Amino acid sequence: MESKVSRRLNEPLAQEICEHIYGPRLARDFTRQFAYLTEVNQAHLLMLHKTGLVSPEVARQLAGGLQRMEAEGPDAVTLDPAREDPYFNYEARLMEVSGRDIGGRLHMARSRNDIAATIDRMRARNIVLDTIEALGSVRRVALQRAGELADAVMPGYTHLQPAQPITFGFYLSAVAETLGRDMDRLHAALARIDAMPLGAGALAGTRFPIDRQVTATALGFGSLVHNTLDAVASRDFAWEAMSDMTIVALTWGRVAQDFYVWSTPEFGLLSFPDRVASTSSIMPQKKNPAVLEYLRGKSAHVVGLLTTALIAVKGTHFTHTGDSSRESIRSFWECCEETARCLALFKLVVGSVEPKRQSMLQRVRFDFSVATDLADGLVADAGLSFRDAHHVVGGLVRMALDAGQSAGEVTSTMLDRAAVDVIGRAIEWPEAKLRQYLDPVESVNSRGNGGPAPAEVTLAIERQRAHLEAVLASVTSTRQRLDAARDQMKRDIAALAAA
Repeated sequence: MESKVSRRLNEPLAQEICEHIYGPRLARDFTRQFAYLTEVNQAHLLMLHKTGLVSPEVARQLAGGLQRMEAEGPDAVTLDPAREDPYFNYEARLMEVSGRDIGGRLHMARSRNDIAATIDRMRARNIVLDTIEALGSVRRVALQRAGELADAVMPGYTHLQPAQPITFGFYLSAVAETLGRDMDRLHAALARIDAMPLGAGALAGTRFPIDRQVTATALGFGSLVHNTLDAVASRDFAWEAMSDMTIVALTWGRVAQDFYVWSTPEFGLLSFPDRVASTSSIMPQKKNPAVLEYLRGKSAHVVGLLTTALIAVKGTHFTHTGDSSRESIRSFWECCEETARCLALFKLVVGSVEPKRQSMLQRVRFDFSVATDLADGLVADAGLSFRDAHHVVGGLVRMALDAGQSAGEVTSTMLDRAAVDVIGRAIEWPEAKLRQYLDPVESVNSRGNGGPAPAEVTLAIERQRAHLEAVLASVTSTRQRLDAARDQMKRDIAALAAA
C-alpha cells in the first residue's frame, strides 16, 4: 500500500499517527471547518473561471459538485485519518461527486497552507464579531445597573482597606468603561484579521496568473496579505485577539474577586439570588459563590491558553509549520470558546448581584472613608495646608480608634484636640460643619469630574451608551458586508452550475 495523499510516500500512514494526530483533528475540526472550506473552494473556483484558468465546462461541473456537497453537509463525507486533514477528506469526496479528473482540478494554484490560513481568518473574523457583541451585551447590563444604583453609597477600597465613599453604580460604570476599551481593542484587531492570505500557495505564491482580489471580494475580505510568505507563516492576528480576550478575562476575574469578598458575611455588602449559588454536601447552611470561583479560575485558564499559544510558536521557523500554524491556533479556538462562556456568566453575575444598600451605607459611616473629605474641608474652610490637614485628621482618626468610636461619633472637641497637637490651635468648628464633612452621601455628591457623584455617573452612562451603540453598529455593518458578499458568491456559483 501507498500513502492515500501522495505517491512520494510509498508506505501507508502509521496507525499511531492516524490514532493520535489526524483522527482527533478530523473529529474536532472537520464539521467546524466544512462551511468555511466550502466557501473557500467556491470563491477559488469563481476566480479560476473568471481568469480562464479552467474551462467553462470544468467550472460548471465543479460548481455543481460543490453545491451538492454543501447541500449534503459534512456528515456525507466519510472521514479517513489516513488522508490526514479536512482538506484531503473534502477533496476526496469532491472527486467522488464530480469525478477524479474534474474534482482534482480545483486545487490548481493553491496549497493547504494558504487554504488553512484563510479558513483561520474567516473563523476568527466571525468569532471576534461574536465576542464584541457579547462584550456589548455585558456592558449594556452593567450600564443599566449602574444607572439603577448610582446613589447606592458604599466604601471604595484601595489595598482592600476602606479608602473613600463611592457608589455601587459608580463601580459598575468603571467596569463598563473597561469593557468599552475591550470592545475597541477587538474592533481594531478586526482590520488585521480581515486580510486574505489565499493565493499565497505553500509560501511562494503561484506562477498561474490568478486574481486574488476576485477571491477576496467573494469571501468578503477587506484587504490582502500581500507577502505570500507572511500569509502562511503568521497567525499574529489570532495572538492579538487572544491577547485582547485575556485582558477581558483579567477584568471579569478581578470583578469576580471583588464580588466574592464583598458577598461574605464579614463584608456583607452584596448578595446573590439562589439561582446563581451552590451549596454544600455536608454543611446545610452554605450558599457558595460557585460562579464567581468559575470566573476567577477561567481567567487563569485564558491566560494559560495565550501563553501556550505563544510558546508553541517561540523557536519555530518563520514559515508554515505544524506547531506554529496548528497547535498555536488550537489554543486560540479554545480561548474563544472559554471567553464566550465566561462572558455569558459575567453578564448573569452583573445582572443579578444584589447590593445591600443599608449595610453599605452603615459600613461607610463607620470606617472613616470620609477622612479625606474632612482633610479637604480643613484646607477649604480652615486655611490649613493639606499636609497639616492630613496630620490633624490622622490624629483624629487615631484618637477615635483608640476610644472605639466610629467616624459618625467624633466631635468638634476631638477635632480641636487633634489640631492643637499638630498646629498649636483649635479649629473651633460647629458640630454641623464637622458633620457635613463626615457625611458619606455629601462626599459622593460633591465629587464630579469623573467621580462618583450620581449626576456624573448618569452623564458617564449616556456617553458610554453612545460609544457602545456606535461599536455595535460597526459590527452590524461588517456582518452585512460579509453576508452580502456570501450571498453574491452563492448566486454566482448557482449561475455557474446552471450554465
